[in-house]
Amino acid sequence: MRYIDFVNTKYRPKDTDLICEFHVEPHDQPLDVIAGGVAAESSIGTWTSLTTEKPYIHDKAATVYEIKGNEIKIAYPEALFEPGNMPNILSSIAGNVFGLEDIKYLRLNNIHFPEEIAKSFKGPKYGIEGVRKLTGVTERPLVGTIIKPKLGLVTKDHAEVAYNAWKGGCDVVKDDENLSSQRFNPFDERVIETLEARDRAESETGEKKVYLINVTAPMEEMKRRADFVEDHGGRYMMIDILTTGWSSLQAMRDLDLKLLIHAHRAGHAAFTRSHRHGINMVVLAKVARLIGVDQLHVGTAVGKMAETREEVLMNKEACVEPLYGIKPVLPIASGGLHPGMVPKLVEIFGKDTVIQAGGGIHGHPDGTVVGATALRQAVDAAMKGIPLKEYSKDHPALEKALEKWPVL
Repeated sequence: MRYIDFVNTKYRPKDTDLICEFHVEPHDQPLDVIAGGVAAESSIGTWTSLTTEKPYIHDKAATVYEIKGNEIKIAYPEALFEPGNMPNILSSIAGNVFGLEDIKYLRLNNIHFPEEIAKSFKGPKYGIEGVRKLTGVTERPLVGTIIKPKLGLVTKDHAEVAYNAWKGGCDVVKDDENLSSQRFNPFDERVIETLEARDRAESETGEKKVYLINVTAPMEEMKRRADFVEDHGGRYMMIDILTTGWSSLQAMRDLDLKLLIHAHRAGHAAFTRSHRHGINMVVLAKVARLIGVDQLHVGTAVGKMAETREEVLMNKEACVEPLYGIKPVLPIASGGLHPGMVPKLVEIFGKDTVIQAGGGIHGHPDGTVVGATALRQAVDAAMKGIPLKEYSKDHPALEKALEKWPVL
């Protein structure tokens, strides 16, 4: 079969097909030929005719069924894939095709899984409903922070920053993505001391508090760390899902643990940032959801990260849209946030999110406790529909925050 033989605009996808949407820019070849090349090289074809080709393989060919400008849609028969094996699926649809010489740019913009493949994965153990039940927070966004400075604090100071954030009103405290088990802050020591600080904060505030502990490591150590967290009363494990890899994430989801999975997307922009080449964050969100994370960073549209409002809304939708009964994932807003952004964030995300501010809490002029209080007050104001400036008149912590950071 030639590349062009993989193009059939009269084809209508079956319910059992896996559908991919690509942006394609060829070098010098006709676009339809190169579109066919993407379908061929990601299914049964290659660059030349073969003596080993058998007629019975043709029903396993991927088909380009729509070409609109540089946007194409390809249908893949589900027989091409091993159920429950995400590395296999991605090695096919997002593998060697990105390196084809005749392609100038290629971006996988979306993926639609058929029911049988989708249900071959476990999906979230808890999802949004489980997070709500664990935290006891049901009618507002959760208020969260990241320990800052992101690296360098010794264990005692790390735990103290966490305690101050919880005391001031945070529901959630998490490690940053590059905090692991460095000599200045060893993992086991950090777990013990920070969970003790959590318990103290719960006792003093009467609220449930959670600590998202970064267990990211080589596979066997990651399993050990997750066991250690659960044995010491932790409720969450945080995983840098792209740098650990999909197979590792799947293995962690398969563990017989009660821990929720918080998914950090460190490194995603290497794939997602270009609109012409790479993989859209929407795809990564759908993959992570099927494998089974409970919450996932999706961008902010208003902070320091590069995604637009439209992109963030699409990422959010990938987390929560109906998907064969698979639980929705809690979308996380994180990256350069402060109290003045809260109304916009609530407008974008609604109440089902965690608003995570690092510098926007610890950078408050009066310190972490007051910074956490200010963010909590901003959330309360937004949920009541009261403008921040007006609400801040009777809430000094928020008022001081708005003197430093503007209301968007």
